[in-house]
Amino acid sequence: MESKKVLSILVENTPGLTSRISGLFSRRGYNIDSFSAGVTADPRYTRVTIVTHGDDMILEQIEKQVSKLTEVMNVKELKDGLSVTRELMLVKISARNTDRQDVLTIVEIFHGKVVDVTHDSMVLEVTGNQSKLDSFLDMLGDYDILELARTGLTGLSRGTDDVVIL
Repeated sequence: MESKKVLSILVENTPGLTSRISGLFSRRGYNIDSFSAGVTADPRYTRVTIVTHGDDMILEQIEKQVSKLTEVMNVKELKDGLSVTRELMLVKISARNTDRQDVLTIVEIFHGKVVDVTHDSMVLEVTGNQSKLDSFLDMLGDYDILELARTGLTGLSRGTDDVVIL
């Protein structure tokens, strides 16, 4: 049975690192559902969050193979309930003056923001878990979505038990 796994990977911030990680996945035929990366508070390190799926054996292999990369300092699974995960989504919709109040109501319900408005469109920003973003898109079903961008999942584990100090 296939399941999803969210990996938080702390790595040395070196050129070509994201290419080496994604190359590891492609060489072995593993799929990446989402990939996000950003420098940590210490610019020598980057935190990469990867969402992948497969059966238990494949997911275990992925974690072991990622851990073997020389730049990888730490790999941990972000489990539901034991971690905080979020995704950012920007949605550009077609919206005229008559539509704007209804759109604003939807945005407010989802604790989103309007980040750009023109005569015929609006750009909306929403953050949250994947199901919240999917529900937001569902609520926008009556509007023409012109463009959409999602960052992919990022997250941290709760508490301090598994914090890696370098």
